[in-house]
Amino acid sequence: MSGWRKLPTAEETQAFGRALGERLRGGDLVVLTGDLGAGKTTLTQGLAEGLGVRGPITSPTFVIARVHPSLVGGPSLVHVDAYRLGGGAELDDLDLDADLDEAVTVVEWGAGLVEQLTEDRLEVLLERSGTDDPGEQARRVGLRGVGLRWDDVMYLLQDPAL
Repeated sequence: MSGWRKLPTAEETQAFGRALGERLRGGDLVVLTGDLGAGKTTLTQGLAEGLGVRGPITSPTFVIARVHPSLVGGPSLVHVDAYRLGGGAELDDLDLDADLDEAVTVVEWGAGLVEQLTEDRLEVLLERSGTDDPGEQARRVGLRGVGLRWDDVMYLLQDPAL
């Protein structure tokens, strides 16, 4: 990871996602990694707000993928949960690359599966605080940019607007 930022509450996780979503554009691939309850869907809810797409944003665990069209003339959000996918062949069946150039694609549990979709991607790692309390909302976020689009990802962690 290029760096880390503390997110003490679920609201701050959503706010970080919202500010990041305002910076995303069609063609962006965001890969979310983290344990169950780490805040992947919470962050995606913020991304969706920042993009101005139709909600509600819920975990697509059982439907695998949801498309949320823009309400403001921007890119759609394709929200994917790869947790139940058995491998690359099942990912190919989703035909994500058909929307990749125009939509913002966010893939939960996508590490090791989606890297071949594009040369540029933003990898987001969410970790819960050191406590075992499931009600604890504190977490930290780490970012790693891959490709020219995300060459200078550190500014995202240092920007006070995020």
